[in-house]
Amino acid sequence: MHTRIPVDSTVIAAVAYSPEAALDIEFTSGATYRYFAVPAQLFHEFLSADSKGVFFNRRIRPCYPCTKLDA
Repeated sequence: MHTRIPVDSTVIAAVAYSPEAALDIEFTSGATYRYFAVPAQLFHEFLSADSKGVFFNRRIRPCYPCTKLDA
């Protein structure tokens, strides 16, 4: 994971974004997933969203392919 950014969310513990447009999302459950081809602008919108979980469920999860990362 690149620079880990803790976020204020009941579902998401932290995120990290890489220049390759990969977004790592660490959930409060401990699982971490990498989402591919996420535009930088969308990442910044996510960080400023009032509800990170709602934003994730509407704008990231259904739109970008992902893989689960090993712990």
